Amino acid sequence: MRFTLPVLLGLTALPVYAFDEFISRDGHRLLEGGKEFRFAGIHAPELHRIEDDARGACAADPRGWGQYFRWPTADEQENWIKALVKSGHRAMRVYVLSVATPSDAECGRETHILPPVQADEMPRLNEAAMVHYDRMIALADQYGLRLILPFIDHWKWWGGREQLAAFYDESADDFYDTESKTYAAYQDIIRQVINRTNTITGRVYKNEKAIMAWETGNELRDSTEPFVRKTAALIKELDSNHLVIDGTYLKVNKFALDDPNVDIISNHFYTTNNNNNPEQVLADLQAIDGKKVYLIGEFGLRDAEGLNDIMQTAVHSDYNGARAAGVFIWGFRGHRHNGGFYWHKEYTGHYSYHIPGFPEGDANEERKVVNLVRTAQAQMVGLDAPAPLPKPEPPKLRAIADPRERIDFLGAPLGRTYRIERATDASGPWQVIGDNISDGLQEYRPYEQALFRDTDDLVPGQMYYYRVVARNESGESDPSNVAQVVLP
Repeated sequence: MRFTLPVLLGLTALPVYAFDEFISRDGHRLLEGGKEFRFAGIHAPELHRIEDDARGACAADPRGWGQYFRWPTADEQENWIKALVKSGHRAMRVYVLSVATPSDAECGRETHILPPVQADEMPRLNEAAMVHYDRMIALADQYGLRLILPFIDHWKWWGGREQLAAFYDESADDFYDTESKTYAAYQDIIRQVINRTNTITGRVYKNEKAIMAWETGNELRDSTEPFVRKTAALIKELDSNHLVIDGTYLKVNKFALDDPNVDIISNHFYTTNNNNNPEQVLADLQAIDGKKVYLIGEFGLRDAEGLNDIMQTAVHSDYNGARAAGVFIWGFRGHRHNGGFYWHKEYTGHYSYHIPGFPEGDANEERKVVNLVRTAQAQMVGLDAPAPLPKPEPPKLRAIADPRERIDFLGAPLGRTYRIERATDASGPWQVIGDNISDGLQEYRPYEQALFRDTDDLVPGQMYYYRVVARNESGESDPSNVAQVVLP
């Protein structure tokens, strides 16, 4: 089914694809239209809020490592979701809703959840933040990506339970106490989100088919039975259309296996937790015993060979017929609005991965990781190997102030290299001034670097025209839009 509606925030009157059905559960299987739904991918945590590592840490953040964040542009979000879907992703788990911290103003940050106006009132959703969340859901609906949406974080990276508790002069552990003010605030956030009307699609979130499941939170390691049962029951009471994930990790809660309001059991594998191995897949499947759907929500920060061992175990292993429904390697970052990629460096030295993978990331085994994920995606749907990548669509060339200083363009989803062309007339002829240009540089710093500069002897006062063509192994795109500039 296809229809057209006005789409806000730079995406006006685009065709939006409506999924025909919600994802449902049949025992240990997910179903889409009666067929088993399985998926693999590279976890994209920041489809709705982006960390700008190129700016470094904010000195005003007392945590010592507090980053700068920014809201993604409409072009960025669309580019990222296209890259995921075109490379084989059927579903994606994103990161949590961010919670306000005292240093946000000094660090120029905005968050999704704001403190109450009066001391004992409920938190507020930041409308400026939520329109980006709306757009993420609308674009996922348009391009065919199912979303897993966790509510609150155990940790304080984006602001989590500790920051929520601080609104009420309570402690981080009070988040798990179902009689606390913090838990009441958490419940109210859930109500506000599920009942929110998407400003782009016009639908209430509970009716958005692009949403696959709500997750109680991220890595809620101290979840108790009352916490999980009460939270899952609330979600199901508010929303009968979507599945519920127990956001606990490092253990399988036996009480969740018998709770009718819990559909999916998740775990995260990391070496620091002594579980980053194929054996953990089998142990989890055995513990769940086919009573619920099994999801590996995150794993990673190790070599490609080890990642592939876990991935292949997740794809092929079963316990009494029950298999993992989905698995995500940590983590993906997408194109920047004006060129290059966002990036993130972990404490282990591993970097985020960029799709479709670039030689500049080979120290991070980027191309190997992208390829092993694409192989798993094909296997999840019964194929031996993935189909070739589609050829890229045109890049988006940005306005040029001085081509000798920088020529910026938003890279095409799945583009590997680019050809830069120049002319002195809008109709050509076009001269190639740069070829096999990559935008995949790791740790790209746009405030100090440029993707490309025109270093030819240019004539001051002359009008110049520029365009860009993207390439990958399947072919090349049509030319980008044309940017014109009179050389200063």
